[in-house]
Amino acid sequence: MPDAPPAAQERFRRWLRDRHQPVTRQRDLVAGAVLGADRHLSVDDIAALLRRSGEQVGTATIYRALDTLVAAGFVRAHDFGEGFRRYEAIDPGSAHGHLVCRRCGKLTEFALEQLERALPLLADQHGFLAERYQVELHGLCRECRRREVGAAPAAPGRSR
Repeated sequence: MPDAPPAAQERFRRWLRDRHQPVTRQRDLVAGAVLGADRHLSVDDIAALLRRSGEQVGTATIYRALDTLVAAGFVRAHDFGEGFRRYEAIDPGSAHGHLVCRRCGKLTEFALEQLERALPLLADQHGFLAERYQVELHGLCRECRRREVGAAPAAPGRSR
């Protein structure tokens, strides 16, 4: 199982204690799995990681721990159109968005430097105070576009 950065896991424990919420072994295990992951994890992925490390944590407990991590601002939930959510640790120093291919499911991260500067201005123009944002573009990846163009019938009056 991946190890969470100790500082991130300790900040989560402190967040719980500050709100008089219990710091349970199960919450700690789920936090460790997600905060230490280098990819987006589903609940099933988290359960499998925990099982491989010899830990048994129920699915409902994993969902509750994830809800707490999301509410605390340590983890972001994503719906990439797979029929379930994936979770990733929020790294304040690396804002990024996601390109999600609707055909093959490929997920590509991209940096948000320019967009990050524009979003607060956009919100301010509308008198809106943004607390957080999430950028996902859904469409076709390069490989699927190539396949689609190669399989598309020729336009009327044109040959290939």
